[in-house]
Amino acid sequence: MSRSTLSAASSRFTLTAEALPAYETLLVSLQEQVLEIRFNRPHRLNAVVETFYTELIDALGLAEQAENVRAVVLTGQGRAFCVGADMKEHGGAARTLYQRREYLQLGNDVCEAIYRLKKPVVAAVNGYALGAGAEMAVACDFIIMAEDALIGFPETSIGTCVGGGVSKILPQIVGLTQARRLLFTGEKINGVEAVRIALALAAYPQDQLLKEAHVLGARLAEQAPVSMAMLKRLVNLASANDIDSHLQQELDAVFTCSTTDDWQEGVDAFAQKRKPRFKGQ
Repeated sequence: MSRSTLSAASSRFTLTAEALPAYETLLVSLQEQVLEIRFNRPHRLNAVVETFYTELIDALGLAEQAENVRAVVLTGQGRAFCVGADMKEHGGAARTLYQRREYLQLGNDVCEAIYRLKKPVVAAVNGYALGAGAEMAVACDFIIMAEDALIGFPETSIGTCVGGGVSKILPQIVGLTQARRLLFTGEKINGVEAVRIALALAAYPQDQLLKEAHVLGARLAEQAPVSMAMLKRLVNLASANDIDSHLQQELDAVFTCSTTDDWQEGVDAFAQKRKPRFKGQ
């Protein structure tokens, strides 16, 4: 089912394993309420091409609209998360300037789709995350890494610049000095160092990474969906808002949550000392 199909149908639907798309560059699977999107170009270390971007945007659209998807895990097949642009294909492609701009816009669109998704997204960085791969990871709500995985921004070493909002988001995550270190030098850091500077939430042995990503995804999926969507937006807007504006937006969010069935369910579950069963309504 594609986004064009969805737009003609109901904006909310239940995603089943049988309805999962068969993509050329992605593997998608549904485990409980967590949608795993696995980059699947291992022969090129999951380097990106146009099809990769368009399929990923489509898969994120499915995650957005599926009622039974409450969290997303991004990871890579094989030895890499994503090593950035497929330079072999770029070198052989005869693009016009307009086509080049359109391709670059796709990269920004993917990062924006991850960042603005109303559901939490976990990047499970299993190997190299470079360039566009690192940009997509930074757009996620959480990064967890294999201890020996490497993440970096080599753009200045090949005469280009970061995109996907990294120059804004990364300093907010790790601070200005560490962001300058990573962006200006192109230094690659492993999972342990990424945790030390707060870029990653946690680092695990490679064979435990995906399991831990799904544990985190399942924990996030247990939360009230409307509350999660509003809180994610508030957190992402915080650095741009003045305090007066932000207080008002928080008040609006609290009031909106209080009008939902899930709010009543949360109150009832607390009083009855049981686990709430949220429906996103």
